[in-house]
Amino acid sequence: MPNTESAARALRKMERRRVRNRHQRSALRTTVKKVRATAAAVPGGTHSLDEAKTALHLAIKKLDQSAAKHLIHPNKAARDKSRLTKLINKLSAAPTPPATEAAAS
Repeated sequence: MPNTESAARALRKMERRRVRNRHQRSALRTTVKKVRATAAAVPGGTHSLDEAKTALHLAIKKLDQSAAKHLIHPNKAARDKSRLTKLINKLSAAPTPPATEAAAS
C-alpha cells in the first residue's frame, strides 16, 4: 500500500507498464517461435524457404524494436538474430543429393 499520492501514481504507472511489457514480450516470443516452427517445416515440404525467410525478417524487426524500447537487452536481441539467421542459412545451403554410381557410369 503506497503511503503518498506520488507513490500511488507510480504504482498505477508500473502496473500499466507491466501489462504492456508482458504483452509485447509475449508477442516477441511468439514471433521467434514462428521462425523456428517454419524452419522445422521446410524440409518436410509443409512450408517453403521463402516463408521461413519472411518470418525471419519479421522476427529481426521485432527484436530490434524490443531492444530499442529496452524490453530486452541489446545483446540478447543480437544473439537471437544471429541464431535464427544461422538456422535459416543452414536450410538455404541444404546439400544436394549425392550422385549414385549408376548415374556416374
